[in-house]
Amino acid sequence: MGKVQVYQEPNRETRVQIQESVRGKDVFIIQTVSKDVNTTIMELLIMVYACKTSCAKSIIGVIPYFPYSKQCKMRKRGSIVSKLLASMMCKAGLTHLITMDLHQKEIQGFFNIPVDNLRASPFLLQYIQEEIPDYRNAVIVAKSPASAKRAQSFAERLRLGIAVIHGEAQDAESDLVDGRHSPPMVRSVAAIHPSLEIPMLIPKEKPPITVVGDVGGRIAIIVDDIIDDVDSFLAAAETLKERGAYKIFVMATHGLLSSDAPRLIEESAIDEVVVTNTIPHEIQKLQCPKIKTVDISMILSEAIRRIHNGESMSYLFRNIGLDD
Repeated sequence: MGKVQVYQEPNRETRVQIQESVRGKDVFIIQTVSKDVNTTIMELLIMVYACKTSCAKSIIGVIPYFPYSKQCKMRKRGSIVSKLLASMMCKAGLTHLITMDLHQKEIQGFFNIPVDNLRASPFLLQYIQEEIPDYRNAVIVAKSPASAKRAQSFAERLRLGIAVIHGEAQDAESDLVDGRHSPPMVRSVAAIHPSLEIPMLIPKEKPPITVVGDVGGRIAIIVDDIIDDVDSFLAAAETLKERGAYKIFVMATHGLLSSDAPRLIEESAIDEVVVTNTIPHEIQKLQCPKIKTVDISMILSEAIRRIHNGESMSYLFRNIGLDD
């Protein structure tokens, strides 16, 4: 365990001082994401750069939850922030990254260094088998079609059925305020060229909420990668209760549980929320006894040991498919 001093100046600038020699050494920087995510990122970048300028042999970042991972696609006039963050880490001097369950696996391509994207699913599957007595009467639920692949992976490994909730409210992305419907410079498209007619895409119409699959008299286990804003999970739980599910579990790798999430979960139809300890959530557990934690430190420590000793990482990815 190395010695380092991290603190903020009175003007809120972050200062990092490495208090022992790292010259020629493999340095592993473990950084979990707190509520102040931007300060956390700056601490990491400054620490990586400090190790680089101190002639460390290699600098491996161990970031169980990769921040800004939801912002990995271009949306209107936004930006791909996770690509920006990846570039900043590489520029600072990171030589290897260990993380867990990236929101999109394609984020690995944003880095020009090796990335090991570990999986928490073996630990969550073990929890289901050991802590849910009647799990054979369960059905794995995807709260939206987007998470159906993850649900299918869980269902196939547990030999259970699958259900998909379709028609739930998605993130609102109105086109009316971003300029796409503003008047064109010319009177009509045809005025540019008489033969040019650009067909307009038919707008989406959200269907009523339906559940594809039978959940009546079953235990419903909703699986996802991140639990942050819990509104969609609460809506899914209410729908499953209406369809006859008698017990509802929610399982995810990263439990951000922002804002009033603990209170909302406590008052909801959800019986238990199971997350790993990639993000500290002790306070949320005190506020809501329904929140349970699965420890994944074992796989992170084994990854660190293997990288330091130059051993293969393939053992940690055994039985992992392309869709996992």
